[in-house]
Amino acid sequence: ATFSVSSVFYVLTNERPHVCQSSEEGPTSTSGQPFPWHHMRLPKTVSPLHYDLAIHPNLTTLDFSGVVRIQLEVHRDTSLVILHAKQMQISEALLLAPEGARPLRVLEYPRFHQLALLLDSPLAKGGTYQVLLGFSANLSDSFHGFYKSSYRTSSGEVRVLASTQFEATFARAAFPCFDEPAFKAKFTIQIIREPRHIAISNMPIVKTVELPGGLLEDHFDTTVKMSTYLVAYIVSDFLSVSKTTHRGVKISVYAVPEKIDQTALALDAAVTLLDFYEEYFHIPYPLPKQDLAAIPDFQSGAMENWGLSTYRETALLYDPHKSSPSDKLAVTKVIAHEYAQWFGNLVTMEWWNDLWLNEGFAKFMELISVNVTHPELQVDDVFLGKCFEAMEVDSLPSSHPVSTHVENPVQIQEMFDDVSYDKGACILNMLRDFLTPEAFEIGIIRYLKHFSYQNTVSQHLWESLSNLCSPDHLNKGDRKREEFCSARARHSTASQQWFSDDELDVQAIMDTWTLQEGFPLVTVEVRGREVRLSQERYLKTDDPSLTEGFLWQIPLTYVTSASSTVHRFLLKTKTDVLYLPQEVDWLKFNVDMSGYYMVHYAGDGWNAIIHLLQHNHTVLTSNDRASLIHDVFQLVGVGKVRLDTALDLSLYLSRETETMAVTQGFEELVPLYKLMEKRDMAALENQMKGYIVDLFRGLIDRQNWDDSGSVSERVLRSYLLLFGCVRNYPPCVEKATRLFNEWRASGGHMSLPVDVTMAVFMMGARTPEGWDFLFEKYRTSLQMSVKSRMKVAMAFSPLRDKLAWMLEQSVQGDVMKLQDLPDVVVTVSRNPRGYNLAWDFLRANWHTLIKKFDLGSNIIAYMVTGVTNRYSTTEMLDEVKRFFGSLTEETGSEMRSIQQTYETIQDNIRWMEAHLPELQAWLDKHRPRIV
Repeated sequence: ATFSVSSVFYVLTNERPHVCQSSEEGPTSTSGQPFPWHHMRLPKTVSPLHYDLAIHPNLTTLDFSGVVRIQLEVHRDTSLVILHAKQMQISEALLLAPEGARPLRVLEYPRFHQLALLLDSPLAKGGTYQVLLGFSANLSDSFHGFYKSSYRTSSGEVRVLASTQFEATFARAAFPCFDEPAFKAKFTIQIIREPRHIAISNMPIVKTVELPGGLLEDHFDTTVKMSTYLVAYIVSDFLSVSKTTHRGVKISVYAVPEKIDQTALALDAAVTLLDFYEEYFHIPYPLPKQDLAAIPDFQSGAMENWGLSTYRETALLYDPHKSSPSDKLAVTKVIAHEYAQWFGNLVTMEWWNDLWLNEGFAKFMELISVNVTHPELQVDDVFLGKCFEAMEVDSLPSSHPVSTHVENPVQIQEMFDDVSYDKGACILNMLRDFLTPEAFEIGIIRYLKHFSYQNTVSQHLWESLSNLCSPDHLNKGDRKREEFCSARARHSTASQQWFSDDELDVQAIMDTWTLQEGFPLVTVEVRGREVRLSQERYLKTDDPSLTEGFLWQIPLTYVTSASSTVHRFLLKTKTDVLYLPQEVDWLKFNVDMSGYYMVHYAGDGWNAIIHLLQHNHTVLTSNDRASLIHDVFQLVGVGKVRLDTALDLSLYLSRETETMAVTQGFEELVPLYKLMEKRDMAALENQMKGYIVDLFRGLIDRQNWDDSGSVSERVLRSYLLLFGCVRNYPPCVEKATRLFNEWRASGGHMSLPVDVTMAVFMMGARTPEGWDFLFEKYRTSLQMSVKSRMKVAMAFSPLRDKLAWMLEQSVQGDVMKLQDLPDVVVTVSRNPRGYNLAWDFLRANWHTLIKKFDLGSNIIAYMVTGVTNRYSTTEMLDEVKRFFGSLTEETGSEMRSIQQTYETIQDNIRWMEAHLPELQAWLDKHRPRIV
């Protein structure tokens, strides 16, 4: 059913609704009457079947009006319908019945974003009814709901557009709806616009109707059944390019007109990836088209709206002449992520506690899909780093289980973090390695076919991955499964099936990884042929009681000096013993870091590994070497390993050439001097910086200042030359400074090698003249990846007046976009000349920031932790606590990121107190050996 709202225009007042506190008797509505529903979650008495939604955004007055007609299914007799609406004027509320329209009484409870529709007579169980609501609101000036975006053309004209971002709880700010993921429905959308604009939404346009006054009304086809957070629409002047997949799905990429020539990579990647996912999931993509739109103002990286995914411009646009291999990988990876969310759009988590089913799976599928479709991008390197990042957060007492209880919108927003995304991906990767890739893929297909268009909990996934070869009507005719099961029956003793079906309880294993926070530290001690194993929670704390009561089922993998075959063992108990066929010189657990756990080699174990790395490091893979570097330095912090042992291991890095191991060396060593930069200890700080430069000097000297080599080699080159310049290594500084001066003399027209631009810009930003030239180029450039590198270089300048100006400009959001402010703040905080500016700025602008970026969002958490995570004195801890302690719950006092901040600073203090003398002694001792 469709209807027109061409004559329905409403005006919203600028007043914000008054937020009433609950009284002892219960919540009170804005009218002063009791509100009839007392819970944050909606009742299950009715559910929506279909929305007819008509919207008219006015891009001149920056507001919108609309009408929504919702078809309801009644599950219990009720005289009450509770749904969501946020900061919205409701102008009309009707019950549409066969005998005619009847007005509904409306009560509002802004604290829970709820509306109550009160009926004179009850709706009967089993019946279907329709309610109609007229509404209006201002376009949001934040990055969520139905919000205003703008961009400046090369001629200086500012153009306005309107776009949506509804995940997690912001559809309610655009139209009245049942804004919880389990309330799936179909949507038929109409959008009124001016002829100079276009409108796009989840589905293709069916027809366009001319309205009085020169307006046009686009009617879109009806969607599949989906959650409200996936609804999307954009009114803009975008242009598009299109291609078609093998099966005939139309793929289009939309961007502002002057950047449409930067869309070719995204278009090709989108077609290739959608073809891959159709093959992998064994399900045809259910929509006729999939659009990708680059939005000039966008808070996160991208959003998986079904049929219309939206992206930050830097996440979608790519200039083959100006963008780097890292940019190419980033664009491909984010498209792979959003397309993998087809999995979560089709089968959606019941509630936000299982967000990881969507986001963790999508992050994991980046690895699987990009490895197959774009092997040259070597995505494995990036994936391993994500597991280390997840462990950083997961090692704090304030961590949370992957699946954890959440209730209110702030808690829901906080679920979009490294635990849900990166830990979720890493434990799925571990499970895939444990089950074998073939078994994992068959289980995923079962899950999708069984639960299509439904909502699920984690248990449903584990059930689908168990008993793969038992009779199941859903798998009849599944050739891939039949081949797998017959092969497994023929080779039941083969190494790939190292467990029997009756031993395999996927849910029992995975519950230990999803229902408890943290991760295990496995201690390995070799005594002859006997390998003694024990597990405990790895936790950065001085309270040992916090590690008690944790037990995981850990799929261990290991190789030894006697056998490069990957051996497997499922550790289910606190301690266990393995027996080797023969004594070995060394063994390495967690092969390729496929498992989400750390390993401590007790007794003489670390010495054996250090000896191996110093004499024959290539016996181990790059991922294995990176995980050893990670684990040994992390174990120093909890007192398991001496600092000099970790530093002794790092000496081998002077011979390392692989990207993952080199970058992990930097990841562990650089934070040591970063802690000192925020203290008055220049001598030791410079000694530590000198050690790292000398360690990698040979590798830095071997880098060409061009764009030759593989993706991995080019990423490493960019990393090393940037480090050399930042650390004032003379050959780097001289070369980069000369290149910047030549580039500036050419008016910025000289073509710089892409891989060296970051280092060149960083040197240029050190002088006022160079900084001003960079800013002018930043202001006029249309290449998003180039602008991004310029922004970082300017924010790392030693010129404090420029840093302060840049922070203020980012708040105003004119020349420097507000969306870039978090990156500017965090980069300035990492700048030894600017970290106190960033901290002062965060405090002074706190209320503006939480309004623009939303309380509990990962962007707020990124700024909070990014600005504070290198403080290491009790004085700064007290100052940080004073500020955050002065907040109320409404302004963020309960956010998890604040607790993480306290715990991180406390851990830094403990580390500095325990290890500074040892670090000084080791550096003094080894200075002559560093060549």
